[in-house]
Amino acid sequence: MSKLKELEAFVQVANKGSLTAAATVEGVTPAIIGRRLDALEDRLGVRLLVRTTRKLTLTQEGEAFLEDCQRVLTDLANAEAQLTLGSAKATGHLKVTAPAGFGRKHVAPLLLDFLRAHPEVSASLDLSDRTVDLVSEGIDCAVRLGGLVDSSLVAVRLGEMKRMMVGSPAYFQQRGVPRSLEDLTNHACLALPTQPGWNFVKDGKPLLFKPPGRFACNDGAVLHEWALAGMGLAWRSLWEVGEDLRWGRLVSVLDEFSPPPVGIHAVFPQRRHLPLRVRLFIDRLKESYGRPDYWDRAE
Repeated sequence: MSKLKELEAFVQVANKGSLTAAATVEGVTPAIIGRRLDALEDRLGVRLLVRTTRKLTLTQEGEAFLEDCQRVLTDLANAEAQLTLGSAKATGHLKVTAPAGFGRKHVAPLLLDFLRAHPEVSASLDLSDRTVDLVSEGIDCAVRLGGLVDSSLVAVRLGEMKRMMVGSPAYFQQRGVPRSLEDLTNHACLALPTQPGWNFVKDGKPLLFKPPGRFACNDGAVLHEWALAGMGLAWRSLWEVGEDLRWGRLVSVLDEFSPPPVGIHAVFPQRRHLPLRVRLFIDRLKESYGRPDYWDRAE
């Protein structure tokens, strides 16, 4: 039995939620899909799905394996498309969505460069902090930060993003530099009221710190500006403050307590063949975000 068929069966069942629905897509019987799943689990020696008469549920191992399988199948489809397309040009309309702040600074400029390089492609960019339904809204690609929860989408890792505590040199000159997490209670902290706290790691364990202080705003860009103005400490992402760190407008502190970086992903609906314009744009993002100097470059 083809290993590829086994992977395809697993992905279809996970995305469709039933053997019958997956069998319809693959053009085979549910029994054949079931045998392919059995063969895959036997070969791996791992249970990927818990199957009952009422529903199918991914195991923890199955959830991790699903993302890898989707990526493998997408890469294979893209490799086939590359051979078929040859020197074909990217054409058509590209619909992209991204978080507002991140997208404004790190998606829109790259999309503009992409359109200049591919004059037969048009595009629309939706900058929104809501979770957009890609299928119902006809979106080709979404850029998302942090954990991924929708297993029906294919995810391509573009890079990773660090979060850190920052303040201005003027603030540290006036208030001193915190040396421990306990020191933060004596500092002005710039907080998002909708955020439960700041995530640190201490002695190898996650620690949620509720920032004190009289300055709060539900707009992260405002907190960034307040930090630059010397009003206090802010918990910000490297994508936002990289240039400020490079030029000394802000300084990071308590780096030893920072949590692991979060992923930056491009996600898109499951497709047999990804349109060339989408694949090339994702490649453009991945190449840019993967450069170590990208995040602290001067504009």
